[in-house]
Amino acid sequence: MSGHILILVENLSVPFDRRVWQESRALVDAGHRVTVICPMGGKQDREPEVTIDGVRILRYPLRAATGGPAGYLREYSLALWHTLRLAWRVRREGPIDVVQACNPPDLLFLIALVLRVGGTRFVFDHHDLVPELFLSRFGGAGPLYRVSKLLERVTFACADAVISTNESYRQVAITRGRMAPDLVTVVRSAPDLSKFIARAPDPELKRGKTYLGAYLGVMGPQDGVDYALRAIALLRDKLGRTDIHFIFMGSGDAFDDLVALSGELGLGDLVEFTGRVSDEFLQTCLSTADICLSPDPRNPLNDVSTMNKVVEYMAMSRPLVSFDLTEARVSAGAAAVYVADNDELGFAEAIAELLDDPARRDRMGSLGRARVERELSWDTSRKNLVDFYARVLRARNAAR
Repeated sequence: MSGHILILVENLSVPFDRRVWQESRALVDAGHRVTVICPMGGKQDREPEVTIDGVRILRYPLRAATGGPAGYLREYSLALWHTLRLAWRVRREGPIDVVQACNPPDLLFLIALVLRVGGTRFVFDHHDLVPELFLSRFGGAGPLYRVSKLLERVTFACADAVISTNESYRQVAITRGRMAPDLVTVVRSAPDLSKFIARAPDPELKRGKTYLGAYLGVMGPQDGVDYALRAIALLRDKLGRTDIHFIFMGSGDAFDDLVALSGELGLGDLVEFTGRVSDEFLQTCLSTADICLSPDPRNPLNDVSTMNKVVEYMAMSRPLVSFDLTEARVSAGAAAVYVADNDELGFAEAIAELLDDPARRDRMGSLGRARVERELSWDTSRKNLVDFYARVLRARNAAR
């Protein structure tokens, strides 16, 4: 049973948004027609309209928010207008069976309500806990926090079904969102193991050091790269370790500030920022790395969110150091060393302990890879997604 699925995403371009791209490809492979509406990227994904691997992508220009909450209001207002404009264009071309809205923000239900007049079902793909995101970024529980809780509640109330990224998010949908359990399905963000393959290590990446540490991922205010940099400074200053080089792969709206912080801490001979990298470089770097870093600090959002980098490190058989987060433990298990209370010195000490125990590093890496192959790969998530859509479309046809 096939259908036309319209996917809405605001915070990243596609196919740069790996989760949305994997979902889109999986649905096309299952026989569905898929259209994606998203913003243009900064340096990539600039074409207004393109079809890639059977996925039609419509993009609009959008500048990321700056200047605090007022900047987000400007960004989201513009994004809503462009998304509505393009969604209505798609609707005029023919019927849409399901609209899948990926948050943040929790405002895309407005587009779904417009399309519902034609019988379109609304699936909420729950990427982020926006109320916790506000608490983590801005602190306190002021008016914006209360508005974010209201918008989340309305989004759940409008949704016909929900995709959750992990079991913690699923419980939020059931309890806070008051969704029936059988309408909420977990589709984890998971690595495609065909893209995470071991390569020959490149000793040149260690820049003359004995060891290599690696970070892979987004560099935003809540991603904890600043914690990692301060931990590296403590590793040098308190523990006397200068025998490891660190490569930070990725970008984000805190990138320039983090490069500046590295300079302030005098880490020029220990830390390297690459920006976005090719798949080949990523595979080579992680194949060379002795340890990997997951420095997301414990806060209301991070504690219950699944970090893509954790599972990607595991897919490459790398041990990792992480702060002690609920969902980090669910994902990594024994493949990680956990540091309590956002303790930067403890993070540095955990790095040093792993460097001095190669047998433990090998054991942790093997356990992580086996867990991904057994439970956490995209193969498992793809099946959950395709089965979920079969149920949604059956329900839509029955309602007709």
